[in-house]
Amino acid sequence: MKRLRLPNEIGMLLVLFLLCAVLTGVTFNKQNPVDRDSAVALAKTIHDEVPAGSRVLIVVTNNDEQTAFAKAAEAQLEADGLHVVAIVNSPGEAREQLEASAAEQPIRAVACTGQVATYPFFKNLANIDPSLADCRVYSPESYWWPDFIKGSNLLNITNQIAVIAIIAIGMTAVIVTAGIDLSVGSLVALAAVVSTLLIRDVAGAELATNLSVGVCFLAALLTCGAVGAFSGTMVTAFRIPPFIVTLALMLIARGTAGMLADNQSIYQVPESFVWLGRGATVLGIPNAVLLMVILYGVGHLVMTRTVWGRYIYAVGGNPEAARLSGVPNGKVLLTVYTMSAFLAGLGGIVMASQLNSGRATFDARTLRHRGRGRRWHELVRRQGDGTGHTDWFVHHRRHSERHESAWRGEQCPRDRDRFGDSRGGDDRHGQERRFAPDEETPAVHRVGSHFRTSINIG
Repeated sequence: MKRLRLPNEIGMLLVLFLLCAVLTGVTFNKQNPVDRDSAVALAKTIHDEVPAGSRVLIVVTNNDEQTAFAKAAEAQLEADGLHVVAIVNSPGEAREQLEASAAEQPIRAVACTGQVATYPFFKNLANIDPSLADCRVYSPESYWWPDFIKGSNLLNITNQIAVIAIIAIGMTAVIVTAGIDLSVGSLVALAAVVSTLLIRDVAGAELATNLSVGVCFLAALLTCGAVGAFSGTMVTAFRIPPFIVTLALMLIARGTAGMLADNQSIYQVPESFVWLGRGATVLGIPNAVLLMVILYGVGHLVMTRTVWGRYIYAVGGNPEAARLSGVPNGKVLLTVYTMSAFLAGLGGIVMASQLNSGRATFDARTLRHRGRGRRWHELVRRQGDGTGHTDWFVHHRRHSERHESAWRGEQCPRDRDRFGDSRGGDDRHGQERRFAPDEETPAVHRVGSHFRTSINIG
């Protein structure tokens, strides 16, 4: 029977669809609308059910969304000939207004949101004063809808991941070439610090113009691009594994950002500084999200519709075959690492704009999870390029397995497969060699219940 095999793209989309379906199902909740249309509809309902000229109290919570709801309801009620007594933001204030109105002309209706309508004293207003027995509490009609696919939630998710998504564009190209770039998180901090530092010390701080802010952004991007070019040069010209190069640059960039910022936040920036991270220019969509979408479109076209994109895939698939086919492997790798660092710098600028400051600790937000060392060799596996990019990882893995097996008095599986049962875990006389708990092997030291392995990289 022939097995059904789905293309990679379809399989990935199917998994994403199933994940979204699960999140949609588990977030199915009761929704209480607070938009302008629901406020106008509520005001019209109150106008139809209470006498003209009646007094109405509006009760909402103290946030921008519900405040806008209250303003829209007030305008519609006044236009319909009803008198709005007040707009209050707490249960105590609402109770005071109801008690005060009982001594004069009682309030005939309370307009509120679904959340506010659950206040306990609204269930029986006659307990506050008998004259409020005819007072009714009105709120927009609720409905059931998943929180996950609400427009505000989806927009918030995309806005929150914009920085990481921008970094992922460059990192994707690096991983396609069978490399890795560990420095992107620290470059985020470096770009944020360099841009805000230049704005504070050179461009005039809070008085900086939009042009000078843009120049400072460009300087930060060029700085990160130079770091990426250095990484690419080390990888291509000196054949240093990208893991080692970018790990070193990660520490250097993080330390440099801390020194430049003196481990303090740099917040002396103009008001226009937040335009990129917090602004929403087109259809209420955050500018960071628009930038992310544009970059993803450009990245997709470059990777799938250009010769350079095919070169990137060729270098990652088989560098030797690509070289023999005329692909400039060195230039491709240099470009890829430069682009990754440049995009990391752009992500740092967006993050600084979102937080309205620059700090050397921004890298902790971009790379929350780093794989363990024993997993990295799977990410950067080279396919017959002859550059030795995985020699360290293979050596580390085999070295650890061999000495952990020796500690347990067992034969290393790799040695057993290669030499048979007479080698590996036994000594040269064929006698089984076991180590006492207090005896140390040359390369393995007992530390609690774990092992610390000493590795010589020659």
